[in-house]
Amino acid sequence: MTAPRPARGRLLLAGLALALLGACAQPPRPAGAAADHWSGRLAVQVEDASAQSFSAGFELQGSPQAGELTLFNPLGNVMAQLQWRPGHALLRNGGEQRQSTSLQALVLELTGSDLPIAALFGWLKGEAVQASGWQADLSALAQGRLTATRHTPAPQTTLRVALSL
Repeated sequence: MTAPRPARGRLLLAGLALALLGACAQPPRPAGAAADHWSGRLAVQVEDASAQSFSAGFELQGSPQAGELTLFNPLGNVMAQLQWRPGHALLRNGGEQRQSTSLQALVLELTGSDLPIAALFGWLKGEAVQASGWQADLSALAQGRLTATRHTPAPQTTLRVALSL
């Protein structure tokens, strides 16, 4: 005996919905993962005439000297990947690859802002690291939230991070 077609269609739709929801989830952090590994969501807002904004899921690992930043779209697909080591940085964005000796130049290209990557590692560890023109609010870090604002030079830029706990 076969199930009526409407029931079969509902089962198919339910299975598809579960598959799509699973695609949105970020993979669990492996047991014993390094302390210098973070994931969650980040948003960058640049207060200029065009009011630029950018948000993505992210994974950050390594150190200011050598590391990797991967950005994900809402479906969990890789949008861009930035890797660096002393004297070399590589940005994979879509089907393109760019290399530079300057990590900051590629960060600017990727996010539209000169985010202080070295300071970000310290902030995520709860350290009040100074970065020229930036002020970080670490008061909600225990709840997985970090906000940093650059007041100078203009335009004002705000970085918001929500960590996966």
